[in-house]
Amino acid sequence: MENYIMGNFRQVIFESDKGYIIGLFKVKKTDIESMKDYVNKTITFTGYFHELTINENYYFKGEESFHQKYGFQFNVKEYERVKPDDKDGIVEFLSSDLFKGVGEKLAIKIVETLGEQALELILEDKSNLLLVPKMTQKKADSIFDTLSKYEESHKTIVYLTDLGFVMRDALLIFNKYKNNTLSVIEHNIYTIIDDIEEINFKKLDSIAIKMDNTYDSIERIKACTYYIMGDLTFKTGDTYLYREDIYDALIKYLRFEIDYDYFNEILEELAAENKINISDDKYYLSDIYEGTDNIINKINYLNNKSHKKYTNINSYIAELEEYNGIKYNDKQIMAIKKALENNILIITGGPGTGKTMIIKAIVELYRKLNKFNEKELISAVALLAPTGRASKRLSESTNLPASTIHRFLKWNRESNTFNVNEYNPDFSNLIIVDEVSMIDIELMNNLLKGLTNNIKLILVGDYNQLPSVGPGMLLKDLIDSEVVDTVKLDILYRQKENSYIPILADEIRSDNLGDFLSTKDDYTFLTCNSASIISNLKKICKQTIDKGYDYKREQIMAPMYAGVNGIDNLNKELQSIFNPASKDKKEVKYGDVIYREGDKVLQLVNDPDNNVFNGDIGIIYSIKSNNQSKSGKVEVYIDFDGNMVIYQVKDLANIKHGFIISIHKAQGSEFDLVIIPICRSYYRMLYKKLIYTGITRAKNKLIIIGEPDAFVQSVNSNNEQIRKSDMVEKLRKVCIESNNM
Repeated sequence: MENYIMGNFRQVIFESDKGYIIGLFKVKKTDIESMKDYVNKTITFTGYFHELTINENYYFKGEESFHQKYGFQFNVKEYERVKPDDKDGIVEFLSSDLFKGVGEKLAIKIVETLGEQALELILEDKSNLLLVPKMTQKKADSIFDTLSKYEESHKTIVYLTDLGFVMRDALLIFNKYKNNTLSVIEHNIYTIIDDIEEINFKKLDSIAIKMDNTYDSIERIKACTYYIMGDLTFKTGDTYLYREDIYDALIKYLRFEIDYDYFNEILEELAAENKINISDDKYYLSDIYEGTDNIINKINYLNNKSHKKYTNINSYIAELEEYNGIKYNDKQIMAIKKALENNILIITGGPGTGKTMIIKAIVELYRKLNKFNEKELISAVALLAPTGRASKRLSESTNLPASTIHRFLKWNRESNTFNVNEYNPDFSNLIIVDEVSMIDIELMNNLLKGLTNNIKLILVGDYNQLPSVGPGMLLKDLIDSEVVDTVKLDILYRQKENSYIPILADEIRSDNLGDFLSTKDDYTFLTCNSASIISNLKKICKQTIDKGYDYKREQIMAPMYAGVNGIDNLNKELQSIFNPASKDKKEVKYGDVIYREGDKVLQLVNDPDNNVFNGDIGIIYSIKSNNQSKSGKVEVYIDFDGNMVIYQVKDLANIKHGFIISIHKAQGSEFDLVIIPICRSYYRMLYKKLIYTGITRAKNKLIIIGEPDAFVQSVNSNNEQIRKSDMVEKLRKVCIESNNM
């Protein structure tokens, strides 16, 4: 065994129900040079295990790492028990905690009677144990059963890993099926997908094909059909699919024809198994179908629940205006009053219409009307947003704690479940959710399940922004249904007399583009051809650096990753402007990308353990060589606004340079200065909602560089993929039925 440590398992520190263990291990031997100093010392280890016995010896194969919270640890990828090969070892093994009721004296008698081949003789014939003086049949049966199960489980785990399953998946499979594991693998390996959420079709299918499973078996085609439906749903954002689209995608994946009637039978079987729902020639994943219904039912309940009226609310609003030195317009006052009196309200509007100001007013008046102190207010109010940056902005505007929805619901990354749910709800009374256009069906369903019925729910967002990454177009559907009371803020409040950003956003929204080439105090359109974008972008960035803009205040964004003017290439070009190479700055290479101390980076995945989330922006604070780091490996320290996270080289797959990012990744954020290159080569992504979302990220200054005709094309294009959703019709139907009861 290569790259191993051998030693004695001492103690469990943490164990999950999925088999993930953090424990202590005393190292006796290793072939890893950097771990020689740990021989005869106790270290922390992590990994997925079927079964570990305290004080037993094991081989652990894996790699060392350094966790910023827990220090040095060994990450185990594979493991095996060290079989005792001498009398002392066998005595130690038989008297371990694995064998209940077998003490050291009995273990010694067994070894004295059966010798160094004791374990093999017991497995060969359990009656050999009866040769041991004073051994009872009951005790012999117990020892034999324990040893057999231990050997069998280990063989099964090894078999699964030999097939191609990683240790974590092998443990999930064995813990699910136990002694039936081999039977499941042999008779219908695709059953695993139904029973174990963490193992998907594509991963399993590659293993099944290697095992010579029939490529056109009904089990494979049915599992593939369900996988295709999920893949299509999450690629398109549709909440339902048409039969022809599923069939075409299935044939393309399988690469052989299927009889259409046979295909229909498969769909009916999936429906009978409650994996999908079929309604009016529409085909839904059951989770999406049921999630949509749950959202509709909760909204209908809140709509029909009696509303609270405040007789003195107008005087309180007047006091608030005087205290803050502002004057709310009629729609803003309407939004404040309805938010406090209704059980559910939507507030929508573009940039500069006062959404943030209204949220602050709602919270302040809610405190005053209920005579809450600060502690009571924090307990009663939940301020939520889909991203970390949006929740931080919400907190700054209200001077109250705010959270991402995932953190509020106590998301468990390992099990992909929420600990706040219908069985363990949160008891906040006023729930304000910002940037709702980014929220999909699944997340909204889980949020509503985690709330009681005794709530006031305020949904805030911009109707004209991009829809969620996941299925659905929740905010748009709720507003279009006209079932949920909605206040549309449409009066623009200019920061300066010659400001243009909110006006440009309004012009784009209303299909009435004005003189967008004229320079304003907060806006510039720099005209250049596609070939000149890089040089002009570099020139402008040098100017913004000279004016004092740092990585937090300035953000460049573009529609696409590929191409000369795509995000990936521009990040390489801009690195030389924002953070040029220097002998004083250390570097590390990952693939063809060089990361350097001082680089701006973008997090790509959620990592709640380190409090960093998809879309968070940080800066590389320092890079430590393997000779300098505690782990003995290269470490990259990234500062996410005061939260320092340590990455090893393998972890750099979770970040990208952030000098320029996609408009999708910028959604939910605001920056003092936004720069957007635009050209005809972006044609596939040039449509109104994308450009609208990009320019509305600019708080104080917007610079667009590129081709005016490409900009006009994007503003005039409504060619974004229209998602299939029937929430509007369903919501209206439920509302009508409820009113007729």
